[in-house]
Amino acid sequence: MKKIFLIMGIGLFAIPLSAQEIGLQLYSLRNEFKKDVPGTFAKIKEWGITNIEDGNDGTQGYTFQEYKALLAKNNLDMVSVSAPFSELQKTPKTVLQRAKDYGAKYVVCFWIPHNGAILTLEDTQKALVVFNKAGEIFEREGVTLAYHPHGYEFGPYRGATLMDHMIKNSEHFDFEMDVYWFAHPGEDPIEWLHRYPEEFKLMHLKDCKKGVEGNKIGKSDVETNVVLGTGQIDIAAVVAEAKKMGLEYLFIEDESSRAVEQIPQSLIYLENLDD
Repeated sequence: MKKIFLIMGIGLFAIPLSAQEIGLQLYSLRNEFKKDVPGTFAKIKEWGITNIEDGNDGTQGYTFQEYKALLAKNNLDMVSVSAPFSELQKTPKTVLQRAKDYGAKYVVCFWIPHNGAILTLEDTQKALVVFNKAGEIFEREGVTLAYHPHGYEFGPYRGATLMDHMIKNSEHFDFEMDVYWFAHPGEDPIEWLHRYPEEFKLMHLKDCKKGVEGNKIGKSDVETNVVLGTGQIDIAAVVAEAKKMGLEYLFIEDESSRAVEQIPQSLIYLENLDD
């Protein structure tokens, strides 16, 4: 059985980690990386995390080989890489090569370009063309493309939503569910997992402060991110369903200024779910 090691106060102690693959979205530590890249990777290692997903920040000013050496030194495995929409549209093969260079199984796009707060049908159709074309290229090399919704995809369309339309027409790509960005616009993450049991391959675990009102425009205050299990989202139920359905990686993402303090607490919460 794996163990995660957490530095809390003075002592170092170990917590058994379940077989479920818990990882970290590196965007959570974007502020720390600006100050100390090697030290931030060392901190992730101290937490016992081995699976990571990058967040459109590239190699933090290091050469690719230097960056990979830092990952290896800290026993970190880049299992999912990010790709801006424009890169998927213009040069998908460079994205594929980056994933292969990391040995990553997944490529994730986090945003669909659109004007203002409203995603239109035209925006969605354009995204479907780009994602299906790039995803087909990736499939041939054993890499899976996934789209990560951010809450603005739930506008109405033909008695359902644009999100439904996107999923039903996703021939060569899948999805990464961020539970915050499903719950924030008023959707039930578990209901969506049941509605499309084959479409979600990855997940971001992120909780929202109690009492926060959501919206469907994909915007929120990052300081509403709280320790998993202390907010208004039923994280325990979502994690249980994700495990039952076999989602491969569940990435903690904490965008708040308290991420360094909160991530270890979230890890402890997740471990206690197995008790």
